[in-house]
Amino acid sequence: MDRNIVIPGQLLSEKKEMAGPGTYVKDGNIYSLLYGVANFKGRVSVVPFSGKYIPSRKDFIIVKVIDVTPSNWIMETGSPYDGLLHVSEFPKRVDSSEMRKFMDIGDSVVVRVKDVSKAMKVELSMREQGSKVLRQGRIIEVMPAKVPRVIGHGGSMVSVLKKESNCDVFVGKNGRIWINGRDNDMDRLTTAIEMIESESHISGLTDKIGIFLRGGPEGTESSDEEQLVDEEVAGVSLEDDDVTEETSRKVDVLLENDSEETD
Repeated sequence: MDRNIVIPGQLLSEKKEMAGPGTYVKDGNIYSLLYGVANFKGRVSVVPFSGKYIPSRKDFIIVKVIDVTPSNWIMETGSPYDGLLHVSEFPKRVDSSEMRKFMDIGDSVVVRVKDVSKAMKVELSMREQGSKVLRQGRIIEVMPAKVPRVIGHGGSMVSVLKKESNCDVFVGKNGRIWINGRDNDMDRLTTAIEMIESESHISGLTDKIGIFLRGGPEGTESSDEEQLVDEEVAGVSLEDDDVTEETSRKVDVLLENDSEETD
């Protein structure tokens, strides 16, 4: 078998150079970072069933301003860790006394994760193309584990969402999705995204969503878990391969948080 259900901290391989998304390296071995399905084809990776978003360097995410200090905007990231956006990472020069004129508490913003330290200090940036304050539209939230399904293999699903809804769509890695268009188009697109989240186990889902957005009959097809796992693995970016031992700390923090919640 090339796939198995795994839990956080489970040993996956002794070949650290094969570490992929959803894993971490400790003492030269690869361990699972998540509860999900392990894939051993090529790189060792894990597609999560569900769980909290863990900030990772280079991720594009949608955040919310929760505080403004003399030099930083403090952002809620949809994870256990808040993010800091230093005034120098804003795309234009801003005097500290005027920071609230550009972004204030409650504003939603597209940012990129610049860095995550060993102490889980999350540094954000708006100097990347595509970063912006979201003044219009709506934000929909899905489980972060469903983001690859919303994007689809090679961007197939999100392309259908944009084309058939006549809306702008941006999918953040933290499970927040920004949409913008006419109210009735956004209403239908919201329903389509909810369908993707609730019916992610259905094969042929991209075609079904396209038909729904065009106003045709929905129609369902049989479940195909193997196809689903392939699609979700393909949806996980392999751009950032520098998985290090510091990542193992994230597992300990999350497990401690989950333990406290169940006590």
